[in-house]
Amino acid sequence: MIRISTRGRYALRAMVDLALHAGEGPVLRQDIAERQEISADYVAQLFRRLHAAGLVEGVKGPGGGYRLA
Repeated sequence: MIRISTRGRYALRAMVDLALHAGEGPVLRQDIAERQEISADYVAQLFRRLHAAGLVEGVKGPGGGYRLA
């Protein structure tokens, strides 16, 4: 059996959410937080780690958000 930490579970949920909404352009952190019922600040912490690992990338400016790398 594989054990996944709570942080890992939330990160995986956030990445699946990004994948499901990839066709809509960059996804806002707040939207992910609302859909997954996770704090937006916690999603930001997760995405900093995921970005450092090269799994997600941030898009700045109007219409920005996150997308899978």
